[in-house]
Amino acid sequence: MRINLAHIRERSTTGGWINFAVFEAKSNSGSDSANRELLNQLTARASRSGLKVEKAALAYQESGRVKFFGTPDVVAYLSRRGVPRWTHHIDV
Repeated sequence: MRINLAHIRERSTTGGWINFAVFEAKSNSGSDSANRELLNQLTARASRSGLKVEKAALAYQESGRVKFFGTPDVVAYLSRRGVPRWTHHIDV
């Protein structure tokens, strides 16, 4: 299965840089624990492929609305900015 992802580098509130990934994916059950496990797996896979990932989130459709799950500050960022343009993909 091919998963779209966006690898983003933005300034942090402290002035440094933060690298984060957003994955177009949702766990089969949609539970928080299953989404957390999926996010951990995808983050590890992206890191192994050479991407620097300090924080991450999932982006998915639910009941016709875009939802985000992951690191709270990344989720807040995405809630303001919307779904990013996909820059990479990983096969799982």
